[in-house]
Amino acid sequence: MYIYVCVFSRLYIPSVRFGANVLSSVFFCSEKTRPDLQYVAYTFWIHYYVGLESGTEGSFFLSCVKLVLSCSYVIVNDGASFECSTHVKMRDCSARSKFVRSWLKQASRFFQELYAMGKCPLNYNEKLKSQNELDSSLDLWSRVDVQTCTKWGAPIMWEGTFDPGDFDRHHIQKRTSVALTVFAIGRYLEVYLKEFLKSAEQYFMVELPVTYYIFTDIPEFVPKVKLMKQRHMKVIQVKNQKRWQDISMLRMKTIADFIESHIQHWHQYIFCFDVDQVFVGRFGSEALGETVGLLHAFYYRSHVKDYTYDRNPESAAYMVTGDFYYHAAIFGGTWQGVKNITEFCHQGIMKDKEKNIEALWHDESHLNKYFWLHKPSKVLSPEYCWSTIIGFRFDIRVHRLLWATKFYDILRT
Repeated sequence: MYIYVCVFSRLYIPSVRFGANVLSSVFFCSEKTRPDLQYVAYTFWIHYYVGLESGTEGSFFLSCVKLVLSCSYVIVNDGASFECSTHVKMRDCSARSKFVRSWLKQASRFFQELYAMGKCPLNYNEKLKSQNELDSSLDLWSRVDVQTCTKWGAPIMWEGTFDPGDFDRHHIQKRTSVALTVFAIGRYLEVYLKEFLKSAEQYFMVELPVTYYIFTDIPEFVPKVKLMKQRHMKVIQVKNQKRWQDISMLRMKTIADFIESHIQHWHQYIFCFDVDQVFVGRFGSEALGETVGLLHAFYYRSHVKDYTYDRNPESAAYMVTGDFYYHAAIFGGTWQGVKNITEFCHQGIMKDKEKNIEALWHDESHLNKYFWLHKPSKVLSPEYCWSTIIGFRFDIRVHRLLWATKFYDILRT
């Protein structure tokens, strides 16, 4: 059976607030169906012309940008996906090109929701084959709108794929203990630490024993936070650095050394967090694994060519391609796994220093290199670290941790 339907429409949207106008042409076609594969593919093209008011009577619309979005919507065996590509052409926008580029950046975040994520490579309704029985029990096919496992067989944790109670009961029985490390250096302590700790007490591994290890240059200013039973806090004094980049990179050596001297004797698992974040929902034992990476909220629906890997061949963090783009705001695992991660990143940073170079995104670039060479055993979806700047997404059903408001102009000077 073959179906061929085409619809053509044009839409003109004036915007008084931004002084911009959008003229779009939408050409939509459904191609053909194959009942034997339960396959339907739809393809459409969207052309957006963004113009700015020039202020000259009779020429209020000046075409500046052409954004072409080509998509295929595919349904195969009850699974659905978008496969999209974009192409942008900048035209003469004179002095207002900066505004147009800013507008386009915001628009691209909206269109990313149409971009295809990869799909779990297992057959429909097949379970993971894992030594971890909890991961093998995950309901991967309850979320056909997102990728729920990797090509190397690691789960990607999304709301709806797991039973929180199963994970909590397992780790309570195993008497699992978790270390949380966070660096609060300089003004970051005053601005962020108290809310970070208070929210962690509400939502982070609440069924398990947790110790917060706070690395700071001003221990006397660490706020007093009421802790639940089986929760503890330890403050470790470290030196401040002249540059925030050095603070970010040197934490890898500090964590590795502290695992060796202390954490390995007290905890099975460790999670490392940036301080400028706030817990707003369950961040529970389902996140525990041998090595755990986090999908970056800004890139989880981007094409690999758009990932901001370090492209400098001289850097130890150099990458041509990869699986995902991981966010260094959160990583974790067993103490052995995290020790391997932090030692690898520190060694890469020191190799770069010898060449007087610095990776594009500092320790995050080296973290991505590690996870490319040594695949994580578990991947967290962007639910576990979301940015409200991105706005609403249908596939983000819950928020577990949110980026706090950034004050880079003040805190990084």
